[in-house]
Amino acid sequence: MNILYHVPLSPFCRKVRLSLAEKKIEVQLVEERYWEQDADFLRRNPAGKVPVLKMDGKIFTESAAICEYLEEKHPEPSLIPNDPEVRFEVRRLVSWFDDKFHHEVTVNLLYEQVNRKIQNMPEKRSSGPVASNVQAGLKAIKLHLYYLNWFLDNRRWLAGDAMSLADFAAAAQLSTIDYIGHLPPEVWNEYPALKNWYATMKSRPAFRSILSDNVPGFPQPNHYSDFDF
Repeated sequence: MNILYHVPLSPFCRKVRLSLAEKKIEVQLVEERYWEQDADFLRRNPAGKVPVLKMDGKIFTESAAICEYLEEKHPEPSLIPNDPEVRFEVRRLVSWFDDKFHHEVTVNLLYEQVNRKIQNMPEKRSSGPVASNVQAGLKAIKLHLYYLNWFLDNRRWLAGDAMSLADFAAAAQLSTIDYIGHLPPEVWNEYPALKNWYATMKSRPAFRSILSDNVPGFPQPNHYSDFDF
């Protein structure tokens, strides 16, 4: 049995989950409290990070490398097209979301408001979220949403004419922010092209397990699993 050691609200884990589901690769999801640095987990990944995929008796780490491996091992349906220029654009956008969006938005919102509590760090939990970080995240996300909406006004999918790993990388980050309530319907309504794209992503069978996530202490917003939001 394939096993994915993950954290439900990790966008990097979600990106891998979406890729596995789209390619119809069965996998058992095992939640991993990676911050506790358990000895068994560190033997699987000395870097102490998730996701970690156990497939065919081998261990694979780092979300970008895992997704590239899955594409080579299971090329259909393709998430990284053959055309060199399109492949470049897919990889550029994946890097954008894994790096820039994650650093400017996800770290400042998800990590401040959720990870502090979930990871049970008294020195961080007692002080609560750092307001300046949250404000920076809320400011930054507006620019990212504008950028994405502009893309989708001019393209069918983020990287071109076909859905790709770029769309999953974007949806993985956005869905975590959506889960913690920072993307209510009135915000989506300001970006109609992006809203239509996200509704399409949410309606895909690969997205079902993402929409069913429930993190104790952090209930889903009412609109989170609604296709018509």
